[in-house]
Amino acid sequence: MNSFKKILVVYFSHSGNTREIARQIQEATGADVFEIVPVDPYPTDYDAVVDQAKHELRTEYRPILKSNGPDLKAFDAIFVGSPNWWSTIAPPVMTWLSAHDLSGKTIVPFITHEGSRQAKSVQDVKRLSPGATLLDGRAFWGSDVNNSREDIQRWLREIKLLS
Repeated sequence: MNSFKKILVVYFSHSGNTREIARQIQEATGADVFEIVPVDPYPTDYDAVVDQAKHELRTEYRPILKSNGPDLKAFDAIFVGSPNWWSTIAPPVMTWLSAHDLSGKTIVPFITHEGSRQAKSVQDVKRLSPGATLLDGRAFWGSDVNNSREDIQRWLREIKLLS
């Protein structure tokens, strides 16, 4: 088992890959889950979402979210998941992190990607979570999320969230 009383998995997923990793983490840990959903959804057209996300990252735009999620007082460990968008976390995840005081919490980042791995995603999670303790994050190939169960189990054992 782990030393955390209550675990939350928070994630944003555009294509469904990050959602699948979040689901597998939840299944392995029994954590609660919260999906970050922007009020204005991203386009489904690849080029349109690329253009919008690049613009948001360049201008440091923080999209408005439908909900900021559950009260975090009860949780001592929080997994934070995002696709890797141009070497960092997606703007909705930045919005969520900026909206919460995560001091004293343990944050565990996870990233889905198609070749860029974590890039500076973990540094940005750390920057937006002052006062939190970050455990080693993990990057998962988006195209291989359905085959990630063993990798997730191994990672959770490495960071002492599973025995």
